[in-house]
Amino acid sequence: MEVSKTCLDGDVRVVNTGCCHDCGGRCVLKAHVKDGRVTRFESDTGDDPQIRACMRGRAYRQRLYSPDRLRYPLRRVGKKGAGKFERVSWDEALNEVAGRLKHVKETYGNASILLMASGGNQGMLHGPLPVGAMLQEFGGFTRTWGIASYEGAMYASMATYGTIRTGNSREDLLNSKMVILWGWNPAVTIQDPGTSLMLARVREKGIKIVAVDPRYTESVATFASQWIPIRPGTDSAVLIAMAYVILSENLQDQAFIDQHTVGIEKYKDYLFGVDDGVQKTPQWAESISTVPAEVIAQLAREYALIKPAALIAGWAPARAAFGEQYSRAANVLTAITGNIGVSGGYASGFMRAYSSREFSHKKAMAPPDREKARPTGNPVEDGALPRKYSLHKLYGGTNPSGARIHNAKIFDAILRGRTGGYPADIKLGYVVASNCLNQNPNTRRGEAALKALDFLVVHEQFMTPTARFADVVLPVNTFMERNDIAPPWLGSPYYIYLNKAVDSLYESKSDLDICRELAPKLGISPMMYNFSEDEILQGIAAGRNDIPDYGAMQRDGVLKIRLDEPVVSFKEQIENPDNTSFPTLSGKIEIHCEHLAEMGDPSVPSIPRYMPHAESHDAPLAKQYPLQLITPHDKKRAHSTWHNVSWCSEVEPHVIAISPVDALDRDIRDEDTVDVFNDRGRVRIRARVTERIMPGVVELTQGAWYDPDEKGVDRGGCANVLTRDEASPGGAHPMNSALVQVEPSPQD
Repeated sequence: MEVSKTCLDGDVRVVNTGCCHDCGGRCVLKAHVKDGRVTRFESDTGDDPQIRACMRGRAYRQRLYSPDRLRYPLRRVGKKGAGKFERVSWDEALNEVAGRLKHVKETYGNASILLMASGGNQGMLHGPLPVGAMLQEFGGFTRTWGIASYEGAMYASMATYGTIRTGNSREDLLNSKMVILWGWNPAVTIQDPGTSLMLARVREKGIKIVAVDPRYTESVATFASQWIPIRPGTDSAVLIAMAYVILSENLQDQAFIDQHTVGIEKYKDYLFGVDDGVQKTPQWAESISTVPAEVIAQLAREYALIKPAALIAGWAPARAAFGEQYSRAANVLTAITGNIGVSGGYASGFMRAYSSREFSHKKAMAPPDREKARPTGNPVEDGALPRKYSLHKLYGGTNPSGARIHNAKIFDAILRGRTGGYPADIKLGYVVASNCLNQNPNTRRGEAALKALDFLVVHEQFMTPTARFADVVLPVNTFMERNDIAPPWLGSPYYIYLNKAVDSLYESKSDLDICRELAPKLGISPMMYNFSEDEILQGIAAGRNDIPDYGAMQRDGVLKIRLDEPVVSFKEQIENPDNTSFPTLSGKIEIHCEHLAEMGDPSVPSIPRYMPHAESHDAPLAKQYPLQLITPHDKKRAHSTWHNVSWCSEVEPHVIAISPVDALDRDIRDEDTVDVFNDRGRVRIRARVTERIMPGVVELTQGAWYDPDEKGVDRGGCANVLTRDEASPGGAHPMNSALVQVEPSPQD
């Protein structure tokens, strides 16, 4: 740790650390510590690229020293969900947790233990890792699959390229002649700390930036020269129509298609109506998306002719029913224009351009292993066959074990168990780094599920909506109170070392220390617990090819990896195809994916298709609930983290955005209190009438804490009260596929 200066009234240490929550950044923080207390933060003042924290990280003192911090272990004394607890000692709390774990194991088996872990902690040590190691040593547990942020995009990347390593370095955008931001708002979601600066430089250079989004976002306002509003859930239709224009007007890169792809003829059959008699023209897409046909055609021509061009397909439209189809359509469009593997282009997909975990694109698995689940070390998963629709023949992506439960379905799985087709009857929930009641879809069903559990233990820093349903709450410390390593987000070449700035407050402990104390009560001793925190972190660093000096990274709080040139995904495959293939089963980019085709299921088509669903804009349900709800990220929060930090909430109010057209039809005025509702629940919140959202669409940012009144009406503005819990076949979450109605709230 570095001492920066000495003040007249005492020494001030500057601790090089960082901010590490589940936003798109991993940012440098320098904590000024005096008398054992953080007095202020500054961010990166070092060499470029500077990894600078946003206002959330800079407000972290309010979170660290919040009077609402959980100070000691708690045991429930009231009804589940009532939030009534009593203080107990650590020994009492851990004895109860151990006793319940043993009881469930002996009575129902280890599969009845569900680990509900998520991204509330993004370090490489603390968070879910030590808990998973403990439960694995205890005999195993049921785990989840399907990450809400990106599962659809990841599935599409695997199906198209055989890998999640796609895209180019951000600085390579300066070599583009056109940039398309599709469903992407990096000014808010960060998506690597240097993204906004790079887009500003792209604009300053005169490179055209087009933004496709239902909202006039901060990124549209700041960077784009053209905004194309689009009806949610119809993005794949527009991308498909763009492919129609390019191929019908012979604007494609045919040499690239012939050399590096498979399946173009099958895609043409769909585009030109050979399959279903419907040509996927811009006029067809206009009737679905509301984007004018001439705008679609012009965008297609520009993207095909102004080369190289970067189409960056954000994850938001993939967080929808059949969201995989949007991502597949974008990936294929980048292929038919030859914008893959070239500087200034962009292989749209998962977007992890740089990855120390996988320096080379690994081949598909050997044939003998294709029908087996990948080993995980979890005894509950041993022998489980791959789940339906999993891309189990490919290396990478999500483990295909059929013993896992999709994250969007955990509430349904708890309530219905094996009779509902799930792999286990869940009796005990173990929650770490997650506010699942708030952040998983269909929150009110989640209430019923958490109440139905025999026992729920939660590691937490605050009394979140999820923690209120716990039987035992264990106070966990923050990243300011322990050491960890924060990996890069989507592939920027750097690491943050989170040096401990202050001692743990109150009786809080790290996840690792909690498990160290709990494990002996379970009669186990996982190997990782035999090492110190520093030894474990050194071991993690040693497993990375790009951390040459652990001590220097620890001292500086950051390791910036200098690359000789920007990363261009698939450059080797394109420049040297005879010696380097794509890690798909065919060895090429798969416009038509045989792995999907062999499933023989129309819900997972082998080529990209536009697929409406039960809550599309034109579904029968739209007559009752005519507005489409989207639930984007919020600049004030990282999911539900920072919800209770006043400096952040003061930035802007939490509201539902509605267009003037829709507001007028409902006699709603700006700042009115309104009810947003569907069959799943009702949210009471203030309205923001704004032209920055297109008619027919309303926006309620996700992450605000669920706060129901005595009638079950949520007063907190929790978007997931209204969202569906039906995951797509490839795992895409339906967070942006919900129909709602909005009306003035009743007068008290």
